[in-house]
Amino acid sequence: MDKLYEDTLLLDFYGQLLTERQFEIMDMHFNNDYSLGEIAEQLNISRQGVYDNIKRGKALLKRMEEKLGLVEKFVKQKNKAQEILINIKSLSKNGICEEDIITLKRIEEGIIQIIEG
Repeated sequence: MDKLYEDTLLLDFYGQLLTERQFEIMDMHFNNDYSLGEIAEQLNISRQGVYDNIKRGKALLKRMEEKLGLVEKFVKQKNKAQEILINIKSLSKNGICEEDIITLKRIEEGIIQIIEG
């Protein structure tokens, strides 16, 4: 999994367990793509302070994931849903009644909603 994507997922799942300041800094960095310098300037702290907050915050998020495993479960479920969607789309529609085709389309749409969140 891409490191930035993993960090963003960890923040999404466990971010509210951080201090308000850590969450604010990490949100600016990972979700809003601010540089350390930009965050430091906006919050009137040093770049080192920003870096330290991100480092401590990431360590805490990783510990939470090690204990709870919510991100890993989420990624596995999403991958499984994508696999199911591929299998449904590969079904031959020949010989299937119109009602079943409509049902398959609704299932596809439901799975797409799950995947896209």
